[in-house]
Amino acid sequence: MNRILAKKHVQELLSFAGININGENPWDIHILHDGFYKKALLGGSLAVGEAYMQHWWDADRLDEFFTRVLGISLEEKIHKNWHIFFHIMRSRLFNFSNISGAFKIGRHHYDLGNDLFSKMLDKRMIYTCAYWTKAATLDEAQENKLELTCQKLELERGMKVLDIGCGWGGFAKYASERFGVSVTGLTVSEEQAKSARELCRGLPVEIKLLDYRQFHGQFDRVVSLGMFEHVGYKNYRLYMEKASRYLKDNGLFLLHTIGTNISSKWNDPWIDRYIFPGSLLPSIQQIGKAIEGLFVMEDWHNFGADYDKTLMAWHQNFVNHWEDLKGRYDEIFFRMWKYYLLSCAGAFRARKNQLWQIVLSKKGVPGGYVSLR
Repeated sequence: MNRILAKKHVQELLSFAGININGENPWDIHILHDGFYKKALLGGSLAVGEAYMQHWWDADRLDEFFTRVLGISLEEKIHKNWHIFFHIMRSRLFNFSNISGAFKIGRHHYDLGNDLFSKMLDKRMIYTCAYWTKAATLDEAQENKLELTCQKLELERGMKVLDIGCGWGGFAKYASERFGVSVTGLTVSEEQAKSARELCRGLPVEIKLLDYRQFHGQFDRVVSLGMFEHVGYKNYRLYMEKASRYLKDNGLFLLHTIGTNISSKWNDPWIDRYIFPGSLLPSIQQIGKAIEGLFVMEDWHNFGADYDKTLMAWHQNFVNHWEDLKGRYDEIFFRMWKYYLLSCAGAFRARKNQLWQIVLSKKGVPGGYVSLR
């Protein structure tokens, strides 16, 4: 395919989303290298992301570009090429979310550097969707989310709580200080474990560098904030079985996860290669099948639109602090990270991705569970 035909085909595809090449709208795409057209058509979403990292194209409002592209499911109008086929078959044949794979994710993403995440996130370093109801700042919205989570779990002084995927210890510290509970946190990131132990020093909090499959114990409450996206569809049932074993019969389990509208067994190839290896967004059907016979679904809360605001706040923090970070990270990383944050914001704005907080019990709450918002 020559350049002229490739350019024509790309423009035809983008026109479905109201996007022009070198147009004047903030969501229009600006081509900076003629090789982009053929690369995009032959390599799909992986090639488009790599071309952005290489500065072959740009858009004034990358988030709006993706909102438009994803809002009309443009990816479904493009014939699946062999790169996508290989990615799908690879994800079906291998379990990349096994224990060794989980620690690989920890090293690849969460160990990138606490300096990066401390500049990008809120003061508690909460790396999950904030809850923006009655909040004006990211700090307020993240505190709202932590408070909402604790209230949904009906925490009481003296309870034992298991936090699967505890991050930098923000939830553990908050729950321990505000509600008088003891918390055991699990993480596969060495950097997170070090920071969480320091943050929670002097509190009844224990941080363990363990995968959820390597642990034993039983708790009054189990919580998992933004970790289920790394479990993988081959492990959904095992994950729920483990959570059930960790939870006492009269306990509550709160699962906080990004979700998608359609069941899939593979993730976007660019996200898989550069951001979260082996990650996968679950669907309602996949979660429902995984919990069948193990849990009663007490409450299912979707506040996915809040993730758009959260990601845009993270992006603004990242850009504002780039001068402090660029001594450690190069220009390619800067464009990669912008692409990650803004493409994800666009996916939530287009309502392709959701954010669910699901409250589960083992035998049903006597008299019924009271939902909170």
